[in-house]
Amino acid sequence: MAKELQVISPIDGQVYVTKPFATERDVAKAFEAASRAQRDWAALSIRQRADYCLRFVDAFVAMADDIVPELAWQMGRPVSVGGGEVRGFEGRARHMIHIADESLVPLHPAPQDGFTRYVERAPLGVVLVIAAWNYPYLIAVNSVIPALMAGNAVILKHSGQTPLCAERFTQAFAQAGLPEGLFQHLHMDHATTAAAIQNDHAAFVAFTGSVDGGYAIQHAASKRFIGVGLELGGKDPSYIRPDADLDFAVENLVDGAFFNSGQSCCAKERLYVHTEVFARFVEAFVALTKQYRLGNPLDAATNLGPMVKAGAADFVQGQIDRAIAAGAQALIDPKHFDQAASGTPYMAPQVLVDVDHSMDVMRDESFGPVIGIMRVNSDDDAIGLMNDSRFGLTASVWTSDLSAAQSIGEQINTGTWFMNRCDYLDPALAWTGIGESGRGCTLSKIGYEQLTRPKSYHLRHAASP
Repeated sequence: MAKELQVISPIDGQVYVTKPFATERDVAKAFEAASRAQRDWAALSIRQRADYCLRFVDAFVAMADDIVPELAWQMGRPVSVGGGEVRGFEGRARHMIHIADESLVPLHPAPQDGFTRYVERAPLGVVLVIAAWNYPYLIAVNSVIPALMAGNAVILKHSGQTPLCAERFTQAFAQAGLPEGLFQHLHMDHATTAAAIQNDHAAFVAFTGSVDGGYAIQHAASKRFIGVGLELGGKDPSYIRPDADLDFAVENLVDGAFFNSGQSCCAKERLYVHTEVFARFVEAFVALTKQYRLGNPLDAATNLGPMVKAGAADFVQGQIDRAIAAGAQALIDPKHFDQAASGTPYMAPQVLVDVDHSMDVMRDESFGPVIGIMRVNSDDDAIGLMNDSRFGLTASVWTSDLSAAQSIGEQINTGTWFMNRCDYLDPALAWTGIGESGRGCTLSKIGYEQLTRPKSYHLRHAASP
């Protein structure tokens, strides 16, 4: 078994960085230190914890000039848009810090003479955060900050593709003066990660990744009575009604499909367009897609970078090839994009029509720059097709009719329902999914619930003499 991880950069296929893997002894020492630190941390007030966390956010944001190109080297995000992750990180972190007081306030039932009764949100202990590479800071911050604000210690295991992101967290927390041991990162292989989940001090696992990864995490935790939050895959649909603002819908849905080279759990992966506007929508969608600039993510003119690795691009191309063989029509000539090359992570975006749900490109998560577009005749047709999926992370409708959007949304099996928006996380709203999109919740006041446990106080007053 390898003793170190190697990050192969999608930019040039070369080794960008190597890091030693933690041993099981390293893991045991980390959890013991975290458990000791957590006891004192839990005794602090929420305001005291917030002071540390706000200093951490300030320190992290100050690293932006280094973080953005580092992201490009690790996972291919163009520097032209990389700053958005830092801004999103700051916004989510500050929001979750700001709402901690109201999210963690004890619940007081109706007064009862002679008794004091309340339910507090008690910390769990040590939270293990296992974060994915595609939005490495946004994903991790969703759990790291609320876990700490709730009084827990945190150990972060980041993807082997983005280990420097975990180290940036550690660096910023050190600058904030966080007590030693309270936040730590570990670079671990799969076997050691499974052992970490089974450590007696691990009280909760927050995992973001693939469906297969989710099953592996759940299996590793199956012999322990601990909570597991799973944010997994998506095959997110959108429905474009005939009353939609087509220019606005096209602009946003092209971005929703191809931003980050489509490597997002909530990227748009299948579109259902009403027959009345189908031809106009598809024409405009293709025209805008052709304006993307595929290339080296370190080039400021690039807005579509490489996929994370050549194998990921090969997977998506396989879906496209099988769809075409089954009758789909590809509307983008890859030669339009000079940098596109088979066998490399540099993949041209693709738009497919004449698709149906017999094709895996419309059923299985692509996680890449491809979109299938189907014609529908009614709201009911769209609802049936949108629900024909084992995933349920987000879905959206594009319309000028608010009541129709609400009515359709009530019938869609999804964690988040959008009107005239997509591929966005509002930290004031619960981020959750159903089916193979996972279970649990991050962000919003509700996100604090899985990172704490209810503890009831039932205090009977002494009888008067």
